[in-house]
Amino acid sequence: MHTAGGQDIQAHKDTMGIDLLRVGLATAMILLVPLVAMQFTRQVTWSGFDFAAAAVLLAGTGLACLRTARRVARLTLWQQVLAVGAVALVGAAVWVELAVGVFLGVGS
Repeated sequence: MHTAGGQDIQAHKDTMGIDLLRVGLATAMILLVPLVAMQFTRQVTWSGFDFAAAAVLLAGTGLACLRTARRVARLTLWQQVLAVGAVALVGAAVWVELAVGVFLGVGS
């Protein structure tokens, strides 16, 4: 079965599990950084809620990047990089805002 763009639906289904595993592993590896840092310094103090929020944000951004990459697969390489990069940049901006309140000035 093919989509309107001629892409094979079965090929997307076959790689979906691997993609989800990669996003999950990348999320876990990134979350190991503050977990290990908490063992060596008192400057990093994350609660369970902090880890959960970061996991949702990281996994959500990773999945959004994957979804965007699949949607723009027919575009040129530079257009694909820009589209996925824009999604990743939004995820990073949300991360920074939640961390220190740079954009909305909540912390000041």
